[in-house]
Amino acid sequence: MTQVQIENVTKKYGNFKAVDGVTVDIPDGSFVCLLGPSGCGKTTLLRLIAGLEDLSGGSLSVGGMDYSKVPAHKREFGMVFQSLALFPHLTVAENIAYPLKIRGVSASDRRARALELLDLVKLPDIADRQIHQLSGGQRQRVAIARGLAIDPKVFLLDEPLSALDANLREHLQIELRQLQKTLGVTTIVVTHDQREAMSMADTVIVMEAGKVQQVGTPVEIYRNPANAFVANFIGVSNLLAGRLTGPAQFTFDGKVINLTPEDILHVQKGQAGTLSVRPEDIVVLPDPAQGQLNGQVNFIRDLGANVEILVRVGDIDIISVCAPQSRPGVKMSDRVGIQILTGRATVLAA
Repeated sequence: MTQVQIENVTKKYGNFKAVDGVTVDIPDGSFVCLLGPSGCGKTTLLRLIAGLEDLSGGSLSVGGMDYSKVPAHKREFGMVFQSLALFPHLTVAENIAYPLKIRGVSASDRRARALELLDLVKLPDIADRQIHQLSGGQRQRVAIARGLAIDPKVFLLDEPLSALDANLREHLQIELRQLQKTLGVTTIVVTHDQREAMSMADTVIVMEAGKVQQVGTPVEIYRNPANAFVANFIGVSNLLAGRLTGPAQFTFDGKVINLTPEDILHVQKGQAGTLSVRPEDIVVLPDPAQGQLNGQVNFIRDLGANVEILVRVGDIDIISVCAPQSRPGVKMSDRVGIQILTGRATVLAA
């Protein structure tokens, strides 16, 4: 049982709190992404879990045992660093087996484990190659295999795919997730790429300024963001500042937008708030009179798989995204209506 429990964990550097009172439970066998912009504290939190940094406060337990003061080399965690840190003077198999070598495992058993892991990461024929002979994707798989060599209690990865090109990165996201499901190892990945987190994670922990902003499944966080930071960081969101003027009515730019009670999560009637609406939940109508809002088409971008339309309403641009076959018959500078799909918006605290 390798549930990870983080309780009020803090890390200070002088007066600066890189991690500020983080409390979160990571279930046994789950795949969790620590997500946030550069400098938000996600890598520091991962290093605290790994034992590479000392806690300034709080506690960390794994499988019900207190790990707060357990040194890194005794935690039996696997880790893949952003730089990969493969040894250029060792072969692929020797790199993978290195953690076993320093634990005194016999040469024959080390070799057998390395070959087993190479099969697992779909590189069965490169055991005796040098590291400089490998592609970027192969090096990444080797680093993952090395992290798994000791059959770790917890598998930690810091921006593992950030150096790869987009197509290879997306391919390895799928492979890493499938590998984790096969092994059932509790896995924690640091990333700043929200698409990566949405693709792989059971649970996403969104961080900003050392604090946890929201914890939930990718769909929960995308559909029901806790605040404007989460709404704007996870994908793209239209953020409309206004006021809740009725039980299910939001007023923006002098216009009343009718919502459903499920949209009203964080604000009471009469309070100022921000309406968060995803671009795919906004329909552009050629007739301005048919929309809840109306404005002028400011930009149209056809991206092949979808079409983006920017409509100027008041002093902001509202973004709508639709499939090419659903593209409305509008052009630049047209006056249009905007309809927000029922039950697909969230009113956030101002």
